[in-house]
Amino acid sequence: MSRLRTLAVVVAATLSLPVSAAAQVDSVTHWNKIIVDATQSGRAGPHSLLDIALAQAAVHDAVQVIDGDYQPYAYSAPGNPSAMRDAAVAAAANGVLLRIYSGNTAAEIAIRATVNAAYSAYLLAQSIPNTEPGLAIGDAAAQSLYDNHYRPILPVVQPPLTTGIGEWRTGGTFGFLYMATSTPFTLNRVDQFRPQPPPPLTSTRYLRDYDEVALIGNKTHHDNPDTDRARFWAGNFVVQWNETARQLAEAHVPDTGERARFFALLNLAAADAAMAIWDSKAFYNFWRPVTAIAEGDIDYHKKTAAIAGWEPLIATPPYPDYVSGANGLTGSFTGMLRLFFGTDNMTFTVKNPAMNVMDKERDYTTFSQAAQEVVDARVLLGIHFRFADEEGRRLGERVAHWTFQKYLRPVPGSR
Repeated sequence: MSRLRTLAVVVAATLSLPVSAAAQVDSVTHWNKIIVDATQSGRAGPHSLLDIALAQAAVHDAVQVIDGDYQPYAYSAPGNPSAMRDAAVAAAANGVLLRIYSGNTAAEIAIRATVNAAYSAYLLAQSIPNTEPGLAIGDAAAQSLYDNHYRPILPVVQPPLTTGIGEWRTGGTFGFLYMATSTPFTLNRVDQFRPQPPPPLTSTRYLRDYDEVALIGNKTHHDNPDTDRARFWAGNFVVQWNETARQLAEAHVPDTGERARFFALLNLAAADAAMAIWDSKAFYNFWRPVTAIAEGDIDYHKKTAAIAGWEPLIATPPYPDYVSGANGLTGSFTGMLRLFFGTDNMTFTVKNPAMNVMDKERDYTTFSQAAQEVVDARVLLGIHFRFADEEGRRLGERVAHWTFQKYLRPVPGSR
């Protein structure tokens, strides 16, 4: 089988849903899954957040041309209340994806083929004719958002490798560094909520968190019940939290326009949180536990002790510690969920189908409960100090609050 055909099969299995399934689910949740899956097959990693945000903003803006209940993110046009919202949703999502993945690589060709197939199947299942005005509205929103708000991967100059005490020097390339210089969707600037510096190496807080990760994050420590919980939160947070959001939308957000706003707010905040996280990582350049624990005897703190051969439970990611990306994203998602629903109390499930995870679904009764578990898990994995996790969560929550208060607000008199 050719490489192109292999990619097409893999992407089709990920993106496509049966026609009957398309007829049974809301258009917004249906297309959110297609958007998320396409980005994981295309420009995956933190950059996928930028593409998801773009697509979900287009979906929201297209629906608001019809509804007029909420402020658009960027695109507006004369209202057309007779147009079909489901058609506008599908065309906006499809239009953004086809424009993002318009190149000639095998992956992009495969993604376009499967997205087009999903789009045709959806129109057929919903009995949407090609002349339906909602299709033109959705595609116009997609064109506008792509033309004016698309975030390409810009080249960056890698910083010189540093060797100072307290500085990140795991080696190799600083992964996803371009995120630190990308243009935010809602923030005024990427460093708007830049955290205070990490605790000094001579501080009591540093000693406490050093000792904690050295003990419970040690690969040899993990013959205990915490291991599966840690591994559960070593997965793809973009996929996990969008899947959870679909559950919550289907259970608690019955209106299509509200759902479109819901996914736009979530993913706009997540994208900006990721940029703010990488800004913090680049600015502070703080070392990871794997380096710190190897050099505990020379780190300026009299009570830290080096541990020869210490290894974390999982491989350390190729970028600095402070602040935690997983917790920044989780903080933005759980923070936005708390704001959108007006409560911290909610019963929901988060999933991780990875082979090395035994408990593939974890149940929660509050958003804070899940957020705290991510903080704990990243220490258990041995890849973060607790202060990096907690400050990452706070950073994500600040971005979510800003986005919720400033964007996609109700239009006065519309409801």
